[in-house]
Order: sequence, then C-alpha cells, then structure tokens
Amino acid sequence: MARVRRGARAVTALLAAVLTASLAGCSSTGGKRAEEARAAQTAGGKAAVNTPRWTFAMVTHSGDGDTFWDIVQNGARQAADKDNIKFVYGHDKEAQRQSQLVQSYIDQKVDGLIVTLAKPDAMKDVVARAEKAGIPVITVNSGAEVSKAYGALTHVGQDETMAGEAVGEELNKRGRKKALCVLHEQGNVGHEQRCDGTKKTFKGELQKLYVEGTNMPDVQSTIEAKLQSDRDIDSVVTLGAPFAPTAVKAREQAGSDAEIDTFDLNAKVADGLEDGSLGFAVDQQPYLQGYQAVDLLWLYKYNADVLGGGKPVFTGPQVITKKDAAALQEYTKRGTR
Repeated sequence: MARVRRGARAVTALLAAVLTASLAGCSSTGGKRAEEARAAQTAGGKAAVNTPRWTFAMVTHSGDGDTFWDIVQNGARQAADKDNIKFVYGHDKEAQRQSQLVQSYIDQKVDGLIVTLAKPDAMKDVVARAEKAGIPVITVNSGAEVSKAYGALTHVGQDETMAGEAVGEELNKRGRKKALCVLHEQGNVGHEQRCDGTKKTFKGELQKLYVEGTNMPDVQSTIEAKLQSDRDIDSVVTLGAPFAPTAVKAREQAGSDAEIDTFDLNAKVADGLEDGSLGFAVDQQPYLQGYQAVDLLWLYKYNADVLGGGKPVFTGPQVITKKDAAALQEYTKRGTR
C-alpha cells in the first residue's frame, strides 16, 4: 500500500513538472514577457518584424540647426528600427533644392518617400514623378490642403490654420490686446496660415513681422526694435521653438512687458514655460509626425493599409502651459517632445 502511495505521488510530481514547463514555454512566446522582449529588441535598434529591408527617404524644408526637425527624425528613426527600414534623410530650406533631393531619391529607387510641402508649387511635379515611378508618398508637417491632390497616400501633421485659431483663442483668454506674429521663413504657406488663423480668432490687433530665420542676431534685433517702437504690443508669437528664447532676449533688451508665446516645443521652451519666461506653446508633436509617417508607409507596403480616409492624420494642436511643463520636461530632454 505504501508503494502505491509513493507511486501516485511520483506521477503527480511528474505531471506538475510537465505543466510548469509547458506554461513556461507559452509565456516565453506570448503575453507580457513577449511584449517586453519585443520592446527591448526595438529599443536596441533591432527590427520587431521580418519584412524585407525597404528603404524610406524623408526630405524636408528644414534649414540647418532646427531642433524641431531633430525631433521629427528621432521619431522616424525609432519607427524605422522597429519596422526593419533603412531610413535616409535630406533637407534644404530652398524649395528648388528640396525638389532636387526628392528626385535624387526617386532615381535611387527608394521604396517610400516622406516629404514636406511648405512651398507646394515647387514640389508638385516631383511628387507626381514619384507616384509615376510607383513610389508611395506621405506628406508631413506642411501641405495638408494639397497633399491628396498631389497624389500622396495621406498627410500627417496639424492643420496650421486650426493651430493659429487655437493661439488666437488662448490670447483672448489671457486678455491680450495687440500681438506680433513673427514669421521666420518667407514663402512658407504654413507660417502664413498660422498667423492668419491667429488673426481670425484673436479679438485684438495682430501684426506680422518678417525676419531672417537663419540669422538669430538679426531676429533678436528686429523684434527688439519693434517692441521699442510700439509699447502697446503685449504679446509676441514666434512660429518655431528655437525662436522663442531669442524673442525673450529681445523683450528684455527692449524693456517690454510683452508675453512671449510660441508654436512648437523643445527642451528650452519647456524650461521657459516652467520658469515663466514664456506664456504658452502650441505643440504639434513632431516626434509623432516622423514616427507615424514611417509606420504608415510600412503598413502600406506590408498590408496596403491607408489611414485617414482621404483626410489628414492630425498630431496637433495642443496648447501647453506652465502647468504642463514639468511633466513634459523629461520627454523634451530626451528629444521626443
């Protein structure tokens, strides 16, 4: 009888061991452990998919040293790592040279293109040539209103007029009466739309001020002179995060009490919101623009998926104030917001 009991206990132990091993095997290929493994793999720059090694090129209208586009690239490269994509990037603030860069990537027969349409007339023909060559195109950041007509799959970004309207409404909440909208790139339709959108909803007076965005000392001196000559200006709105700290310096030198507000977000802007030197920022989430554009091209190549239903995929606008700054500083410092 004792031998039977010992035998039963041995069988039970064996079954338990087999079940435990089976469960361990399942958890290694699915569930939370698998998700963590995939996340760790992607974070280490390894692909999380086994699709072909496609090449996607991004060409923007950025000038040199613009931190906004660094954030866009960070998002794009993260998605490219995940999706087994070779990602290449080119930029030029001159529309004709931007178009030439796009053509060079068409000639190289890349598998997908991401372009900006800040100066759409100069880009129309080259986008059409990409489509004719069978290269899918997604537009980002600027050009939402012509993206579909030009043949792009979709547009990822914010509606610039809508973003401007959000600024005008925020200025109204703050009791502002006279605002200065600083445009740092002449001919950029998105910048004009931002200022025009602000004027549409702002109950006070709005003036435009054109500056040479590639020359920060000139930007500062031009804003400073305007604030000195017109003491009624109580708000300065810059159209890019790198220009906000420069506007703060101009205000200080001019002895003005004008509030400095800005489109876009970076680490310095988050710090400025936190210390009160800036009033608010309008974030369009550039990291998301880069990430989503690469991901959507991959989805199209892999599964013929298209998001947006013919409409843009919006990443903004989101009004950021002092109360939001502390929570975002961690992300801005790592280059993802």
